[in-house]
Amino acid sequence: MTSDGLFDVGDGHQLWVEVQGQADGIPAVFLHGGPGGGFQPGNKALFDPRFRTVFFDQRGAGRSVPRGGLQANTTAHLIADMERLRQHFGIEKWLVVGGSWGATLALAYAQAHPDRVSGLVLRAVFLGTKAELDWAFGTGLRQFHPGLYQDFLAALPEVERADPLPNYYRRILDPDPAVNLPAAMAWHDTERVLSELTPSATRLMPPTDRPRPNSPYLEAHYFSNGCFLQGLLQNAAALAGIPGVVVQGQYDLLCPPATSYALVQRWPDARIVVAPASGHSLSHPAVQAAVKAAIDSFDGTGFTVA
Repeated sequence: MTSDGLFDVGDGHQLWVEVQGQADGIPAVFLHGGPGGGFQPGNKALFDPRFRTVFFDQRGAGRSVPRGGLQANTTAHLIADMERLRQHFGIEKWLVVGGSWGATLALAYAQAHPDRVSGLVLRAVFLGTKAELDWAFGTGLRQFHPGLYQDFLAALPEVERADPLPNYYRRILDPDPAVNLPAAMAWHDTERVLSELTPSATRLMPPTDRPRPNSPYLEAHYFSNGCFLQGLLQNAAALAGIPGVVVQGQYDLLCPPATSYALVQRWPDARIVVAPASGHSLSHPAVQAAVKAAIDSFDGTGFTVA
C-alpha cells in the first residue's frame, strides 16, 4: 500500500488509510471518534495544504476489515497500529488530532510515545472512565433529557434498569440479533441526541429497518473493558513538553467541560479554547472553526497564536 487503500496490521485486520497533502508537508494524523465511528471525508477540510495528513479507520471501523471485528481490538492494538503507520510513511513526529474517543486514543498514544508527537489538538476530551459514562448516560441524561432517559431505561427489562450500562453492554454483545439489535439502536439513538446541541428529536422511536449501526458494538466492547486503559489523567505528566490545544464545546453533554479543565490543570503546555453555544459534535460550526483554527496555528513545533 502506498497512500490510499487497505493496510495490513496483522491479527486478521486491515485498516483503510488515506493520505492528503504534499510529501514534504507538516506530518499529522487524524483520529476519529467512536470507538467504531470511522473518519468522514469532511474531516479533510480541517487541514490546509501545509499538512501531510494520515487519515485511517481504526480496527473494526469504517472501511477497515473485518467491519465490527472485536478480536485483537484493544487500545494497545490501536496504538501499535499508529506506530506501524508512522513508520510506514517515514514520519519522525506528527501532530495528533482527535475528538471524543479520538481524543482518548490521542492521549493514550502520546503518553506511550511522547517522542513521536509534535503537538496535540484535542476536542471533547474523554478519559475512558466509568464515571464519565455514568454521567453521560445516567446523571446527565436524566437531568437534561428526562423523557429520553425513561425511554433509554424502558428499552431494558425492568430487572436490568437499576444498573443499565453493563446490561446494555451485555445485550449489545449478545450474538443473537433479536437481543443485540434493539439495544444497539437504543444506545446509538440516545448517544446521537446527547451529541447535538439542538437535536431534531429527543425521544426514542421504535426500531425500524434502518441499517445496523457499527459503533455501539465496538463501544460496548471497549466500555465493558474500561477502554483497555488505566489512568490517562493520572499519567498526564507524560505529556510534559508536548504543546496542545483542547477545544471544548460549552454545552457538551457527552464530554463536559470539567474533564478538559482537569486535564489541562495537569498539562501546563496545553490551553483550552471554548467553542461558545455548542455541544459535542464536530459538525457544529463553532467547534469545527475552533479545531481548524488550532490546526492552522501549528507551525510544526508549536502553536503560534494565543
